[in-house]
Amino acid sequence: MNDPAPVLPIESPLLAAKAGNAARHGFFTRTGGVSANLYRGLNVGFGSKDERGHVAENRARVCRWFGVAPQRLATVHQVHSPDVVTVGEDHDGARRQADALVTATPELVIGVLTADCGPILFCDPQAGVAGAAHAGWKGALGGVLENTIAAMERLGAKRERIAACLGPSIGPQNYEVGPEFVERFVTADPDYERFFVPSDKPGHAMFDLPGLTTERLTKAGVAAENLDLCTYPDEERFFSYRRATHRGEPDYGRQMSAIMIRA
Repeated sequence: MNDPAPVLPIESPLLAAKAGNAARHGFFTRTGGVSANLYRGLNVGFGSKDERGHVAENRARVCRWFGVAPQRLATVHQVHSPDVVTVGEDHDGARRQADALVTATPELVIGVLTADCGPILFCDPQAGVAGAAHAGWKGALGGVLENTIAAMERLGAKRERIAACLGPSIGPQNYEVGPEFVERFVTADPDYERFFVPSDKPGHAMFDLPGLTTERLTKAGVAAENLDLCTYPDEERFFSYRRATHRGEPDYGRQMSAIMIRA
């Protein structure tokens, strides 16, 4: 199980500048993994039908990039909820049902998996608190971002010190939705209509999930950045659920976004 390409995550200029040496983070791509075929590259999703040994090795490679053992990686069983779990030194590898994690434990990597939904990494370097959230439309609308910030505050973070970055996710040019979808958002907040632009299909619209995500982060009082990387067209670097669905493929891989407070 050797891949000549190294694991090479994308880093956030905002998080790098704010955290300095206090934390390490990465939005991982497909590069550097051992999976093949539909899952080619660094597929870290145990929920996929990829060979379990390949997924385990890919996750171990993520951990090696951080310089920790595989047992120091914490993820959750994502269910498109607004729920957040706090993990610490007693983390036993269990993947609880939730869509975000926070920690104040050094050398513990917390990560979320995505394949179009938005991965958001958070850090308050002064408090030594980090967060990672998975926000598709349900999570973003349901409050997973705000809940992650609140959970970080319970660990001693202050929102005015928190930096947050949205990593690779599906962009508005590739996210077409139906009228009932638009209605759901406009009912929640009429102002959300501006995140939709009519598409070529009558009654349908293109949805700006990254725009909504970054606005909610900013309104929550944190410094926010969007890497503006769309997963759908970039097959070399990213897995995409919607791309796989449009092609009629039976399954898809997941990429990881993760952060660790340094000791």
